[in-house]
Amino acid sequence: MKRSTLPWPLIIDTLALLLWGLMLLRYQWTGRLAVLLHPDYHWLAIGAGWVLLAMALGRVIDLVRATQELNSGQHIALLPRQWSVAILLGVAVLGLVYVPRPFTSDTALARGIAEPVGMTRSQPQRFQRNTPPESRTLTDWYRTLNVYPEPDAYSGDPVNVTGFVIHPPDWADDYFMVARFVMTCCAADAYPIGLPVQVVGSRSDYAPDSWIAITGTMATDTIQDQRRLIIQADTLETVPEPANPYEF
Repeated sequence: MKRSTLPWPLIIDTLALLLWGLMLLRYQWTGRLAVLLHPDYHWLAIGAGWVLLAMALGRVIDLVRATQELNSGQHIALLPRQWSVAILLGVAVLGLVYVPRPFTSDTALARGIAEPVGMTRSQPQRFQRNTPPESRTLTDWYRTLNVYPEPDAYSGDPVNVTGFVIHPPDWADDYFMVARFVMTCCAADAYPIGLPVQVVGSRSDYAPDSWIAITGTMATDTIQDQRRLIIQADTLETVPEPANPYEF
């Protein structure tokens, strides 16, 4: 009686392709792909997911044929199981179980917040800004300040931004920072930007990592011996974390 042997290397390859395809498409189906990848590259991840599923289907057909040949008594040389395939399987399983989350304030403080600091000009020159102040996102403010970093040039401008709360450890109790992560390609290269917010009362009323929508006016103040552009908040409203927490 001939003994049947399953083609385990082919089975493992099929599982690896299947799980990797499902992992990529799961992130798209659950809306978490935006936490990992810039929208310009979503189509690559989605396309790769479908291609991997198609390759897995092709391997299933090969697997059926190989099993039939084994049962008919033909010999098939089987490769030993490779560590690389095991690693691919492990990563795919982890990706299917793991739910990616946006970076937190601790990550922002650890990476260093890219906050433009305008160090004084006694007589600010006129500077043309095309986007109305009340329509600027945090990224718009950051880029504008990089072009013209004099804080006094923006004093009195209305501001309306949304971001998450950071409590810098060395700041006064009536200040916190509103921040966002900016993604250029993927989560690995995301960097935090932010602006100081002055509140009436204590910043402890606004928990770190909570998301808030702020309206107010821009002003200039000195924080840790540096003149900075700050937001003097008129209204602060807690809002849900956005579906896409990053700016671009």
